[in-house]
Amino acid sequence: MLASALMLFVELALIRWTSSNNLYLVHLTNFVLLASFLGIGLGFLRAHATRDLFPLAPVLLAALVGFVLAFPVRTGTGRGGSWQLIGLFGMPPLPRPLSLAVVFLLTVGVLMALAQEAARAFASFAPLDAYRLDIFGSLTGIVTFAGLSFLRLPPLGWAVTAAAAFAVLLGRRVRGWPAAAIAALVLMLGAESMLGTYQWSPYYKIHTQELAGGLVRIEVNNTPLQTALPVAEIRRSSQFYFYPYTYAASRRDVLVIGAGTGNDVAVALEQGAQRVDAVEIDPALIQIGRDRHPDRPYSDPRVITHVDDGRAFMERTNRRYDLILLALPDSATIVTGQSALRLENYLFTTQALERARSLLKPDGTFAMYNYYEPWLLDRYANTVRTVYGSAPCVQLGPSYGPRQQAVLTLRRDGSTGGCTTTWSPHGTALEPSVDDRPFPYLGTRSIPSFYLWMLGLVLLASVVLVRTVVGPLRTMAPYVDLFFMGAAFLLLETKNVVQFALLFGTTWAVNAAVFAGVLLSVLAAIEVAQRVTIRRPLLLYAGLLAALAAAWLIPQDALLGLSLVPRFLAAVTIAFLPIFLANLIFAVRFKGVGSTTVAFGANLLGAMVGGSVEYLALVLGYNALLVVVAVLYGLALLTGRRHLVAARA
Repeated sequence: MLASALMLFVELALIRWTSSNNLYLVHLTNFVLLASFLGIGLGFLRAHATRDLFPLAPVLLAALVGFVLAFPVRTGTGRGGSWQLIGLFGMPPLPRPLSLAVVFLLTVGVLMALAQEAARAFASFAPLDAYRLDIFGSLTGIVTFAGLSFLRLPPLGWAVTAAAAFAVLLGRRVRGWPAAAIAALVLMLGAESMLGTYQWSPYYKIHTQELAGGLVRIEVNNTPLQTALPVAEIRRSSQFYFYPYTYAASRRDVLVIGAGTGNDVAVALEQGAQRVDAVEIDPALIQIGRDRHPDRPYSDPRVITHVDDGRAFMERTNRRYDLILLALPDSATIVTGQSALRLENYLFTTQALERARSLLKPDGTFAMYNYYEPWLLDRYANTVRTVYGSAPCVQLGPSYGPRQQAVLTLRRDGSTGGCTTTWSPHGTALEPSVDDRPFPYLGTRSIPSFYLWMLGLVLLASVVLVRTVVGPLRTMAPYVDLFFMGAAFLLLETKNVVQFALLFGTTWAVNAAVFAGVLLSVLAAIEVAQRVTIRRPLLLYAGLLAALAAAWLIPQDALLGLSLVPRFLAAVTIAFLPIFLANLIFAVRFKGVGSTTVAFGANLLGAMVGGSVEYLALVLGYNALLVVVAVLYGLALLTGRRHLVAARA
């Protein structure tokens, strides 16, 4: 249990931490997930190898942490004052292929060494007993990391937790290099945590910098985010903050989504708002604004703060507003290492803007602004036009490289309040994004070439590493069906992560709850398989197909229309019934395997392939992943049908 808990804890910590220091990974965190699955699969396949790899785990982990700290990738100013990627001390960063290759290989090595320790214990139990203990350990790892996130502990807290687990598991093996590596790990992450003005929220590494006049500049994950400015300075240097109010018929009740440190809230108060609902997903940013914004907008009794996902808040509230403002909701992170979904993606779909429109008073105004590239401005403006039936008012500010400040405004009735500059597309307007395919930053229905290259090289490296480390691939031939089950289950889990993000918010708490729910469903399946003899496993496949069909047919809008409790019950049933049945199929099959570690390793390698197939959602949408899941379980049925006969006998 402890080995499994440490394995999952380190995986989650690496997904979170590497992307906060290396901008190459900000929107590629499932890159680290794929490396983790490959490493865990290799570790289980090497369970019976003579060489004990576990003492190398802290050494490789310290090497990975040292590399990322020595070769960070951050945003900085280059010659001429333009923004560009820089490394340590302003030097050029390592080339992206080299940086990603080193991170990938070291991550594989760390997880392989950790997994071998878990696998050796795994092999000493009956198959389902081992699987049960592994799930208990995984739950412990998730709960521990979620708890540290809730407490907003910096990486030093993560390092101390991991160091304690290493010390217990290593026992007498902790001497020499492993001990030195554990100490180095704590020192390096302790230095990052204690030196400088960093704090760690559940989403970001936040750096605050004091500027002249007592102003505070905020960076998140090595990228500039905002500066907390008094209204007088905003009026002088950043007029676009006032653009949404130019054509607003009324400004009494205001909703600000993406409130950050409070600039938009301060402007709303200055413009006469009597109530401001300030929604910000990151509690640390609100706290910084509360403590350090020059105008102290969050201390005003007219302001009600909501630490929540913007889309989720709109779905839950029934209050009506004179002005709804999407204020720079452009995150520097994604929901989880298990999807390509950024925190704000569900704010920009047609369904989200329709919900925002329904919350406006009859003469209410909707506005959104950011620094847009021309094609992205066209997409958002076209989305607004699709929802309201007329083109929005567009007010442009200064350009910053390819991006330009722009504010889109429109009243509930589709009028522009006298604005004479309405939007017209630069060319063919891009189709709006929708809840099933919420990728506003993807220009067309395609998988970007960089992703394809990355996935191709990852899969090629996987084949080479499996062949080199484990030997002939034919050792896994008896477990091809478990390989397909692993790929299908990862896709099913990904679909549930994004489904719950839509229904309940893209918050870290929702994601942790979903992962815990998945593991509890797995645990329930194990207990049923232990206690009930299932003589006709084929019926489980039929039940799984029916559950997948129901999940595919029931529209997401139908669930969003329910109140909170019925929505939760419906979502849990639709999401976790297929997971339960899928794991019951796996548990029945796993119960009779000859080599638990090879079988489990094949299943984990299949999960890594499933993580690659997930990118089909960029083209087909997330609901289509259920069809892929059904096909993969069909392949599992075909390749493992002889085991169904054995189970019946």
